[in-house]
Amino acid sequence: MITETAGGVHPLPNYRLYHLDGAGKIESAEWLTAADDDDAARQVHERAKASTLELWNRNRLVIRVQPNARARS
Repeated sequence: MITETAGGVHPLPNYRLYHLDGAGKIESAEWLTAADDDDAARQVHERAKASTLELWNRNRLVIRVQPNARARS
């Protein structure tokens, strides 16, 4: 999805990335813009460090990454 603003044409964020705490509750969230699921998953793996991450596209879970996960499934 793309939106046009005074500054030009920009893609709209189409994924939501959730950072989960040790109890599995949402600690924080952010929008993520990606061309497709593979691109979004790559970006998530680059951010995976100490917390569990869940990537959602609307109501569909795309990927869940545990801390220190090295390879994408």
